[in-house]
Amino acid sequence: MGVHVVKVPDIGEGIAQVELVAWHVKPGDTIAEDQALADVMTDKATVEIPSPVAGQVVGLGGEVGQVLAVGSELIRIDPASPAARATQGSPAQPAARATQGPPAQPAARATQGPPAQPAARATQVPPAPQPAARGTQVPATAQPKAPAVVPPAQAGLAAAPQRASTGAGAHQRPIASPAVRARAWELGVDLAAVPASGPAGRILRSDLEAYAARTSAAPAAARAAPHAHGTREIKIVGLRRMIAQRMQESKRRIPHYTYVEEVDVTELEALRAQLNRKWAAVRGHLTLLPFLVQAIAQSVREYPQINARFDDQAGVLTQFDAVHVGIATQTDSGLMVPVLRDAHTRDLWGNAAEVARLAQAARSGKATREELSGSTITITSLGRLGGIVSTPVINHPEVAIVGVNRITVRPVIVEGTVAARQLMNLSSSFDHRVVDGAYAAAFVQDVRSLLQHPATLFIP
Repeated sequence: MGVHVVKVPDIGEGIAQVELVAWHVKPGDTIAEDQALADVMTDKATVEIPSPVAGQVVGLGGEVGQVLAVGSELIRIDPASPAARATQGSPAQPAARATQGPPAQPAARATQGPPAQPAARATQVPPAPQPAARGTQVPATAQPKAPAVVPPAQAGLAAAPQRASTGAGAHQRPIASPAVRARAWELGVDLAAVPASGPAGRILRSDLEAYAARTSAAPAAARAAPHAHGTREIKIVGLRRMIAQRMQESKRRIPHYTYVEEVDVTELEALRAQLNRKWAAVRGHLTLLPFLVQAIAQSVREYPQINARFDDQAGVLTQFDAVHVGIATQTDSGLMVPVLRDAHTRDLWGNAAEVARLAQAARSGKATREELSGSTITITSLGRLGGIVSTPVINHPEVAIVGVNRITVRPVIVEGTVAARQLMNLSSSFDHRVVDGAYAAAFVQDVRSLLQHPATLFIP
C-alpha cells in the first residue's frame, strides 16, 4: 500500500477554499484512524478534519494561515510505515507502552519520554516543534532527555498528548470547544492540566479561567522586572484575519458618516425595572437591548432606506421589509455578528431570549453559517465599557449600524428644575453614498423619541 493523500474535503455550500487555522499532527507522528488532523475555517465556521486511515504522517500540505483550495493536498500518510505497524500491535509490547504510558504516570512524562527502549526507536521520529499548531502531539523520544522549556504562548501545544497518555488512547485530545482552545492558547495554558467539570470530561470556560487564576502567580520579581525587551510575533489567522479583512473592506469601500445623539432613558429604565420585578422570574430578564431592537424595527418602517444592503458593484440598493438585526458579539476568538431574524415579529421577551441564545452560540463556537449571515442592520454595544462616543464600522454591505454608549446619571434642567436624569448616547454610522445626513439624523431622532417615551414602543 502506497502513501495515502488526504485532500481538502468539499464542505458544501459552494465553498471553494478554506483557511488552515491549526495542525494537530506533525511529520513523523503516528496517528490512528479518525484522529483529528487539522482545523480549517470556512467563512466563520471552523471544521475539524479527521484522518481516514491510520499510519505515519510523512508530509503536510500547507502552513497555518495558508488558504487551500478544495481538492488540494492537505496531508500525506503512510499506512505501511514500521511505526504505524508497531502501534497497531499488542498493548503489552514495549513500543505501545512507550506511546501510551501507564494511567498513573504524570502527564509531563508524555513530553519527556520513557527510558531508552530498542522498540521505541521504531515508533518515534522527533519532529521540529511548530508553534502555531495547537494540540499537536509530541511523541516520546528514544533517548532520555530533560523536559523541553515551553514558552507561555506555546504551553497549550502539548495538551493533546499529555491527556491522551492518561486516557483511553494516545490520539485523544482534551475535550473542549474551539473558543476554549483559543482562550487557552492566549493564556498559555496547557489544557491537559486543566481539571474538567463538564459532561464527558469536557473542559468548560469556567474550568480554564479558574485554573489560569490559580497558576498565574508568577514570581513577583519577574513581573516587576525594570526592563523588558522581549517581543512576540503573532500570526493573524482564522477568524481574526477574517475580521481584519472585513473591517478593512468596509472602511475602504464605504464613506462612513457618524451621527451622535443624546437620549434620556430615565423613563425607559424605570419601565424596564418594573417589568423585570414583575416578570423576570417567569419570562426572563430584560436588558436595554430588546427595547432598542423594538425602536429600530418601528423606525425603519418610516425610514426604509436604513434597513437595506447596498451592492456597490451592481449599483443596487435592496430595501427589506423584514428586520434582521445583527448583534455584534465579542467572543474569545474575536467579534462575531449573529443575526436576530424577523425582530419585528417578536415581543420584548422573545427578542431578549433569542439574543441570549445567539450570543451563547457565538461564544461557544456553535453558531451556524445561517445564524451568522443575512443581517439588514446591526447594533453594537460595549455595555459598561461603552464610553461616551464611538464611531462604529458598518457591517458591509449594510448601510447603517447603531452604537450604544453607556448610561450615566447627570443633572438636567427639566421644566425649570434641576433633576438627575439617566442619559445615554447613540453613536450611529451610515453609508453616505446612499443615506444622506439629514435622512440619517431623522432616523436617529425617531429612535430617540421612541426610547424617551417608551409607551410609544407598544403602539402599532
